[in-house]
Amino acid sequence: MHRFHPTALREYDIRGIVGSTLGEADAYAVGRGFGTVVAGSGGGRVAVGFDGRASSPGFAEAVVRGLNDADVAAVEVGLGPTPMLYFAVHDLGCDGGIMVTGSHNPPDYNGFKLLLADRPFYGADIQALGAITAAGDWAQGRGTRERVDLAARYVDRLLKGQHLPPLTIAWDAGNGAAGPIVERLVARLPGTHHTLFTDVDPAFPNHHPDPTEEKNLSDLRRVVAERGCDLGLAFDGDGDRIGAVDGRGRVVWGDQILSILAAPVLAAVPGGTIIADVKASAMLFDRVAALGGRPLMWKTGHSLIKAKMKETGAPLAGEMSGHIFFARDWYGFDDGLYAAVRLIAAIAASGQSLAALKDAMPALVNTPELRFQTSEDRKFAVVQEVLARLRAAGAHVDETDGARVTTLDGWWLLRASNTQDVLVARAEARDAAGLDRLLADLNAALAESGVAPVPSH
Repeated sequence: MHRFHPTALREYDIRGIVGSTLGEADAYAVGRGFGTVVAGSGGGRVAVGFDGRASSPGFAEAVVRGLNDADVAAVEVGLGPTPMLYFAVHDLGCDGGIMVTGSHNPPDYNGFKLLLADRPFYGADIQALGAITAAGDWAQGRGTRERVDLAARYVDRLLKGQHLPPLTIAWDAGNGAAGPIVERLVARLPGTHHTLFTDVDPAFPNHHPDPTEEKNLSDLRRVVAERGCDLGLAFDGDGDRIGAVDGRGRVVWGDQILSILAAPVLAAVPGGTIIADVKASAMLFDRVAALGGRPLMWKTGHSLIKAKMKETGAPLAGEMSGHIFFARDWYGFDDGLYAAVRLIAAIAASGQSLAALKDAMPALVNTPELRFQTSEDRKFAVVQEVLARLRAAGAHVDETDGARVTTLDGWWLLRASNTQDVLVARAEARDAAGLDRLLADLNAALAESGVAPVPSH
């Protein structure tokens, strides 16, 4: 039997600090527990991949041993981005997959993302896996292992059916696991391409691999300016999220990327449902409606979005954080590299530059995602307290995921992170004065729960 550290079992994955809250014994238990789940449903093969962190190869080896001891065959796809592991599950007909990755977290973190062949594995599934390992109630046997090199097939699939223009593009892999695939990909593309930090380095010596923070895009912006690029693209540590800047160095945020991608998708699927998380701009939902689509606001979280896509049959979904999910012509999972290819194609289909497409977007004033520290035991309680007061006051509030409050000025959001002990806030208005009023409302709501104001925008 094995018990995980109380903080390790998260909503969407299993995660911890290497040597403190997560170790190779946990990796073995993940493999043995997940293998038990797969074997119990009649499955027998699980794909295993890992990112570029120093602890990842050892963790992957322990996962494989755990799977084998649960009488499940391990299909090892090696070092690569998380979406390549997702692709392996579909392409190789596996019953599930385990990706060893710390994503965009600091270098001393690592973790595991899991999926079944037909659905994401999260929430209650992860808690049930924890219960299996704690009880030692797992399958026994002697599974096999095989190594499959999928890189070339994965790149072939990324480019299948795409007719891309000869643009000049800068690509920043941030020393994450997507780097070698980026190099393979750009070698196949027309145009001129400048790659940054494609060597995998677990220390992330150049900048942190999180394209949602502007400071991490400074190198990309510099190269776009120096080389006269049409656009720049960036990826997080495990390659399942995308960031972008236009030819003038302006950040094109996740919801703005989704608004561009929605046009060709809705041309092919008239009236289709496009899903975005609660942090997305009102501009996106208005744009989808104007294109004849059905906009749907949903909870933040890649597993939650994937489940909602499956439920609604949506051809496209995305999050502010840069997770983009294609179900049309793809498999429904989030893939920063595939999103990059589709973004290049969408820009070409528009007949405009990325800068022109950004210029055409409504001139709204908004904050980035604001995060501030709280505690695991208070974060959800604060949101519930705020919601109760909003209901009593008759506010116009959407409770899909936390509180998204609409006023004459615009909207503000407060939600609890499912992956960290932080509260997340965002606000959007038509002008700076309106944004100030929204943030004042938000801060007043927080103050009543004894929470310090959100950081200044």
